[in-house]
Amino acid sequence: MSRPKIFVTRKLPEAGIKRILDIFDVEIWPEYPPPPRDFLLQKIKTVDGLVSLLTDKIDRKLLENAENLKIIAQYAVGYDNIDLEACTSKGVYVTNTPGVLTDATADHTMALMLAIARRIVESDTYIRTGKWEESNTGWHPTMLLGVELNGKTLGIIGLGRIGAAVARRARAFGMKIVYYSRQRKPTLEKELDATYLQLGDLLKVSDIVSIHVSLNDRTKNLIGARELKLMKPTALLINTSRGAVLDEEALYDALKDGIIAGAALDVFRQEPTPKTNKLLALKNIVVTPHTGSATHKTRIRMAEIVSENLIAFFSGKIPPNLVNRDVTNIKKPEKII
Repeated sequence: MSRPKIFVTRKLPEAGIKRILDIFDVEIWPEYPPPPRDFLLQKIKTVDGLVSLLTDKIDRKLLENAENLKIIAQYAVGYDNIDLEACTSKGVYVTNTPGVLTDATADHTMALMLAIARRIVESDTYIRTGKWEESNTGWHPTMLLGVELNGKTLGIIGLGRIGAAVARRARAFGMKIVYYSRQRKPTLEKELDATYLQLGDLLKVSDIVSIHVSLNDRTKNLIGARELKLMKPTALLINTSRGAVLDEEALYDALKDGIIAGAALDVFRQEPTPKTNKLLALKNIVVTPHTGSATHKTRIRMAEIVSENLIAFFSGKIPPNLVNRDVTNIKKPEKII
């Protein structure tokens, strides 16, 4: 029996995918940017499994070319780049890597929160550009004043794994927690001493708002001009979820006009975001290039979970992180290895 063919759309940590390299016929796209669309349309015709990233668009047209494709193992928690309905109808299993990113992303959220609150990037630039030296003073009572987290109200939009992990960290800073989620979380409310509020009320009372929702039709443009105007003029906004959850034009206007005081973003509507993005010209914003999960430990573990999902499927088992559960009614995994 021939070994299943797996195409990996980007180089992953070798320590994480060593097992599939030993078991499957694996081809890895060698370049830093993603494979071109035309190449992927051709490659998908011959493979049994695809390891994809958020930047790979897996739509109905691509799936129509997938003559042998049996499973898509997404190297991410989110999967809004994949047409799940089309995959299910075609009997293609889709898996992800949940849970493992929680602590890394929560840490990154707190780093962004501190960076915008204490003006870390501005301070770094102040020194590097010589402005501190030019000021002819080593310390001044009004130099680069920021915001203390202690005693502030943190509004968390989406109290899932990551949102809850952020709340735990924020409590260590002496912050008060309020949250909005699709469903109330009584157990977490008790653990975190958190108060549930409707979205509009959360925006009104929060000193800092942190977004932790998945991207879907309900959450696209969840925070726009109307929502931003509900926030305090001293408020800060953090987004480490998905770029399309936030209306960037509205955010630009809000930051420029002083409707809110600042923002910190790890995600953008277009990634990579162009250097001409108007937001980048503002001083009251901190940005990172979608690196919320970018730790050695997390990225290796993500690759290991991808491997575990593939090995389980081709061993005739339901993958542990199956996203489209209904696919099991259409097609069962085949024991190939």
